[in-house]
Amino acid sequence: MRKTYLAVTALRILLVVAFALLLLFQVMSLPGQFAHMAAESPQLAYLQWPLTVFSIVELLCVQAVIVSTWKLLTLVKHDRIFSRASLAWVDVIVWAVVAAWILLFGVFLFVGFNADDPGMPLLLFLFVVAGAVLGLLLVVLRAVLHQAITLRADMDEVI
Repeated sequence: MRKTYLAVTALRILLVVAFALLLLFQVMSLPGQFAHMAAESPQLAYLQWPLTVFSIVELLCVQAVIVSTWKLLTLVKHDRIFSRASLAWVDVIVWAVVAAWILLFGVFLFVGFNADDPGMPLLLFLFVVAGAVLGLLLVVLRAVLHQAITLRADMDEVI
């Protein structure tokens, strides 16, 4: 139990740091970077706002995963991870990954149809495939959690 407590505490510290860094990127770094890109390359200036919105929404999806993970860690800490409450937080994670994947797929299509060089579309395709694998893996793990919750409820009835 002590190892679990230490792991949960360490993970929470890292989640706070990650959330703060993502917030910094959302508010300052990425909008500034895309404004600088538009100033340096006027022919790409039309991409400033779409890229800014895309990056902010993608980071919002990651932040939703961080908050949901925090809530799941709370359930682990209180030995309630195998309860119906955990499914709601896992659903938030799944839908955040789905939303991020859909946006990434849209960017992949845009870049794929407008690229002169195959490098960036291939890299984006790799990310699209990795996102699809992650999303499907989460769906399978959600099903496993659902089965574990059902088994735990059955065991509680027996005892």
